[in-house]
Amino acid sequence: MPPALDTFPNPLLERHYEIQIRCPEFTSMCPKTGHPDFGEIQILYTPDAACIELKSLKYYLGAYRDMGIFYESATNKIRGDLVDACRPRRMKVTGAFTARGGITTTVVAEHRS
Repeated sequence: MPPALDTFPNPLLERHYEIQIRCPEFTSMCPKTGHPDFGEIQILYTPDAACIELKSLKYYLGAYRDMGIFYESATNKIRGDLVDACRPRRMKVTGAFTARGGITTTVVAEHRS
């Protein structure tokens, strides 16, 4: 289970703006083979009352390193956990995974309030 995500109050609540976060060294483990999966997680969101605190996000994403989880589940779990933590106006999480067997996979999970 990943650690909790921390947030902080949106300092510009009256404005609509986007925050883009990239984690280019995301790692998880294939539950079928036990081999590591590598990719990039991209987070794009419009905050409402709270913003995601980056240090806790780093630890949260790092916990996937030892987690057996498929790409689709990982991307959707990350989106769900982030939405639960900060209740954004909208959010898009993209998991772009490195080629395995000559095939790349990109999973996109979106939320709109």
